[in-house]
Amino acid sequence: MSLPAAFVPGFVMESPSKTLTDAHFLFFSGLTGDVHPIHYDCEYAKRAGADRPLAHGMLLASMTAFGATAVSQQTHGLVFVDQGSRFIKPCYVGDTIRPRLTVERIWQEGKRKFVRLGTEVINQRDEVVLTGFHVYQLQKSSTNEVHHG
Repeated sequence: MSLPAAFVPGFVMESPSKTLTDAHFLFFSGLTGDVHPIHYDCEYAKRAGADRPLAHGMLLASMTAFGATAVSQQTHGLVFVDQGSRFIKPCYVGDTIRPRLTVERIWQEGKRKFVRLGTEVINQRDEVVLTGFHVYQLQKSSTNEVHHG
């Protein structure tokens, strides 16, 4: 396993920001099969209490992928084992979001070592729209290095 020296509790990583477009929504629905009208139908969204179609929650959660950070290229031996997300505010086409991950803790359970990253997605108004976490297990053997995220 290999972690950068700065990879300690409190260390913050940001992924590149993205402005959400119709293409993101369409690609995500094609990939996942999630074609619920809340994501595409303006009238349906209004009847549901939204200003306009909402971004898929799982699309936003996927934007927190550790592999999108520059630090992931310096980190080896992590296997993604758990995650959670809480959706705080809606996101729409035209919103610019920036994912942020923070090392929350590193711990050991018997012979296994884990890292928990706090996740956030922040919009162009500096509002947190998603909070959550990822947990990774650190692999012992450098010959069996795996990285997911």
